[in-house]
Amino acid sequence: MQPGRGEAAPFFFFLLLLLSLLPPLLQSGSQAAAASGRSRCTWEASPGPRAAAGMGAPLAAPGLLLLLAGTVGLCRAFFSLPLRVSHPAAPGRPPPAPVVLRSGSGSQQRDTLGAADGLALASDPGGTLNFLAMVDNLQGDSGRGYYLEMLIGTPPQALNILVDTGSSNFAVAGVPDPDVTSYFNAELSSTYKSQGIDVTVKYSQGSWTGVLGTDVITIPKGVDGSYTINIATILDSDNFFLPGVKWHGILGLAYDALAKPSSSVETFFDSLVRQAKIPNIFSLQMCGAGLPVSGSGTNGGSLVLGGIEPSLYTGDIWYTPIKEEWYYQVEILKLEVGGQNLELDCREYNNDKAIVDSGTTLLRLPQKVFSAVVQAIARTSLIQEFSSGFWTGTQLACWDKTEKPWSLFPKLSIYLRDENSSRSFRISVLPQLYIQPILGIGENLQCYRFGISSSTNALVIGATVMEGFYVIFDRAQRRVGFAVSPCAEVDGSPVSEIEGPFTTADVASNCVSSITFHEPVLWIASYALMSLCGIILLVLIILLLIPPRCQHRYTDNDVVNDESSLVRHRWK
Repeated sequence: MQPGRGEAAPFFFFLLLLLSLLPPLLQSGSQAAAASGRSRCTWEASPGPRAAAGMGAPLAAPGLLLLLAGTVGLCRAFFSLPLRVSHPAAPGRPPPAPVVLRSGSGSQQRDTLGAADGLALASDPGGTLNFLAMVDNLQGDSGRGYYLEMLIGTPPQALNILVDTGSSNFAVAGVPDPDVTSYFNAELSSTYKSQGIDVTVKYSQGSWTGVLGTDVITIPKGVDGSYTINIATILDSDNFFLPGVKWHGILGLAYDALAKPSSSVETFFDSLVRQAKIPNIFSLQMCGAGLPVSGSGTNGGSLVLGGIEPSLYTGDIWYTPIKEEWYYQVEILKLEVGGQNLELDCREYNNDKAIVDSGTTLLRLPQKVFSAVVQAIARTSLIQEFSSGFWTGTQLACWDKTEKPWSLFPKLSIYLRDENSSRSFRISVLPQLYIQPILGIGENLQCYRFGISSSTNALVIGATVMEGFYVIFDRAQRRVGFAVSPCAEVDGSPVSEIEGPFTTADVASNCVSSITFHEPVLWIASYALMSLCGIILLVLIILLLIPPRCQHRYTDNDVVNDESSLVRHRWK
């Protein structure tokens, strides 16, 4: 799921100071001036009443130039406006109509015990961390998400919590809901403390509103002990809890930049690291490869808090750097379908970000990339005809149960930049992961959906891909690791691969913009206003340098007002 924080640059404040000090300086340039008018350039955070302001003490021109020089040195504007957009953990629409299709004829690193600072790669069965006890602590499927059992409050109330690396709030149902089987009753917990702060999280599908509070939690198959955590009790929701889901809340494991109502809210995992003194790392395995989507919801999985469990992966762990700490943003270098490069500019894959998100059901691709992938799959597959509805997710493809359609589709590979920036590695998913079984039609047909969809604002490595790998979220060293998961097998054959290293000589040195445009409208407005203020500043400097007789003598009626407003970010 993808549900920011805005930082205003100091440029405008120094410009305000400069413009406020300027009128007295202009006054001192003319000895004949008997009185001066008050001019004002106002930057307002929101529209409101205007108030006149003036400064009295004159400054010498050299002093202004010194102030100007200092201002120029501080006039770099930096913005960090993470866009909080969440993808639903499960589709809320009824199953699409089936269409029967027939086939035609025609940085590599192996972690060892104690290999890196801040990691816990082996566990003490008698200590706080026992990774073996965390194995198989998840249940669920890619269609409706993977969830973890938690005990909340005193006395403890058992709830299933959706694991989501694409958001940062920990929230549970706080009132009865027709789509959930249980909820957290805060009135029955003697340790619950309400903070009285309203919080709302909106997703691309669904939303919820609740109240922020704190309470103690225990994870039966997790870190030993009880810990006090920020928790939002959901009092009202719209299309968030869906029919048939077996979870009662959401556990956001991303960074605090995405936390609501502000980044000052300590996230669940940050609290756990601080209180339990565990390493700042967790790892995730979801075992739903080749199994029906939105089925019984009892597929296995593991969330390992505080380290890496060696039994959950085979081969080597390959790491890619985290580009920015909000989502788990990574850098995609290229995509291949059936071993053929799509030949797109690498910036297309990262438009406007590429993230790893367990709460997103599908592999989501920017529209241009999605179109190229669909064309490549259709061109290389052995299917005589395809309905466009299959690619868009509105129709299913069905085969006789005796047929295995996966052999008709190509392998899909994603190249990520290695920790050594001159190298890359690729993670590959076989069709068993992206051609996903849904339901049977009668007794003889098995239907499948396309596990890839288009996106308007991100490339999202969701459950479609993550089910093939053991994924390590190494926050301590700002990297995400991938290793082949032993549970990613269908009929005894692996359905995922990792290979490398490969050279990056054929791609740009940086495929991610150094300035992330999380809110394009605000950026455009900000730069337009900065340019306007720069022009005004240039004119005022020229006025300082021309003879006094050419200067305009202000009267009390000459008041300059510049009313502006910030464009407020709205979630989609």
